[in-house]
Amino acid sequence: MYFANPVSAPADAAAAQAADDMLGDLPEWNLADLYPAMNDASVKADLDKSLADARAFEAAYKGKLEALARDDAAGLAKAVKEYEALEELLGRLISFAGLVYSGQTTDPARQKFYGDVQDKLTTASTHVLFFTLELNRIEDAVLDAAMQNADLGHYKPWFDDIRKERPYQLEDRVEQLFHEKSATGRGALNRLFDETISSLQFEVEGKTLGVEATLNYMQSPDREKRKEASDALAGVFKKNLSTFTLVTNTLAKDKEISDRWRGFEDVADSRHLANRVEREVVDALVSAVHEAYPRLSHRYYTMKAKWLGLDTMMHYDRNAPLPKADDRKIPWDEAKATVLDAYSRFSPDMAGIAERFFDKNWIDAPVRAGKAPGAFAHPTVPSVHPYVLVNYQGKTRDVMTLAHELGHGVHQVLAGPNGALMAPTPLTLAETASVFGEMLTFRSLLEKAPDAQARKIMLASKVEDMINTVVRQIAFYTFERRVHTERREGELTSERLGEIWMDVQRESLGPVFTFGEGYETFWTYIPHFIHSPFYVYAYAFGDCLVNSLYAVYEEAETGFQDKYFELLKAGGTKHHSELLAPFGLDATDPAFWQKGLSVIERMIDELAAMD
Repeated sequence: MYFANPVSAPADAAAAQAADDMLGDLPEWNLADLYPAMNDASVKADLDKSLADARAFEAAYKGKLEALARDDAAGLAKAVKEYEALEELLGRLISFAGLVYSGQTTDPARQKFYGDVQDKLTTASTHVLFFTLELNRIEDAVLDAAMQNADLGHYKPWFDDIRKERPYQLEDRVEQLFHEKSATGRGALNRLFDETISSLQFEVEGKTLGVEATLNYMQSPDREKRKEASDALAGVFKKNLSTFTLVTNTLAKDKEISDRWRGFEDVADSRHLANRVEREVVDALVSAVHEAYPRLSHRYYTMKAKWLGLDTMMHYDRNAPLPKADDRKIPWDEAKATVLDAYSRFSPDMAGIAERFFDKNWIDAPVRAGKAPGAFAHPTVPSVHPYVLVNYQGKTRDVMTLAHELGHGVHQVLAGPNGALMAPTPLTLAETASVFGEMLTFRSLLEKAPDAQARKIMLASKVEDMINTVVRQIAFYTFERRVHTERREGELTSERLGEIWMDVQRESLGPVFTFGEGYETFWTYIPHFIHSPFYVYAYAFGDCLVNSLYAVYEEAETGFQDKYFELLKAGGTKHHSELLAPFGLDATDPAFWQKGLSVIERMIDELAAMD
């Protein structure tokens, strides 16, 4: 194992090694299914091929698409297939570069490799940028007639999707400028954030730790350790506040410029379009969650304070384990068995897909200095397979994170046959599979609880996870909305960003909390704010949707699994309304969100009855 602090005292190193040994052998992913290595000749060959093929594609089709649509639908279908093949090649290269970089973001060689690949692919993709823009200039009647060709008609869901972008697309050369400058603008600032976060070091208990290991201390049963970790995080975040503030202000301005040129009215409209979800649906979700704060987070944390013997909770107590909670380290093999067993009880086929991730080394699990924090499932491209990154430290939450990311992975595998253009799923529906995987795992564990005390702790842990997924993420969304709205009037100071952060935290977490000095800086480490503005509401969308979906599953006699697999297999080919209709669910109905939130409320009721 790699230690973040090679000069720590031998006793500390021995203790750390013992803790690592308890987890067992943690897998590191094998990226050879994409490319053998950064310096392998096949990488350079494919980079060269991508540019040559992109130039050839441009020469063959630019300025000719309307004529093909009118006179040669088969020829247009051939162009779409060639475009899809190019997207596959470009996606394979950037997936490999991104995963290599995520494994060690502070390594100069990987930084350079990732940056160079990004630059080359930006250049190549510039030559195919015209394609969707030109397709959107074809008259509807002409395109509809061409769609009668079976090969072209296969891509109708993709055409429908790009048609939705039509009102917001710009003149070709402006689009090209936006595209090319993204590498030196938004993309560069994303890298700056990643490399800054990954390089930060925090002193806790005499050890030098990275951000992931330090955040892990915030779940310690020892309150003094939680406070020490919180103080360490706040101190280092404060020292780097000017960098995070500049990145946030610049990216918010960059987005405002793009939104203004494209004609988006609301700060989050571009995200709603990308998610293929209506603004009114998201607004209804946000309103329902805000209204439920007192019944959910405020009520639960008041109960938790009593369980912890506290009159008031400090911010670092939020994720504290309950008294008598099982705080043992869960070995990797046990975590694997737990998730696969839960998946298998729902569907052996689902478990079989998930098992491939373990058997074929598609998972990177150890915590390493410089490794990207958090967790993700990367779909790569349909001709290969997804990869999962976690930072596994043996906590129950880590097991649930594994279940979450494998839910994504299963979804991505099932959607893959739709091809590079139609496999990608909007974020709102992508989070459905991951949260459903978590729910299956939780329900399986709850059934095995040995006594009432264990059941109470597990139920409370799930309520906390759901509050983190719904309440916390909607608070994040509220924070982003306020930041992006105020940024339109000018830059926000670090102090102002902290004020907004504290406002939304007080509102969402409730009066039982006291927020210590330094917590106003904790907005700085949330990667979604940087990489995917307004992404966060997708978590709440997915959680409430899964609550409703799971209720249907519990009531269904037969056929649910088949319908669920059809939902996952659809990828990006259907709107959420089409996918939910077979289950009798409708996200446009305001009562839909109340139904999802009531599941959390009933769990809190059950906890209250146990006191």
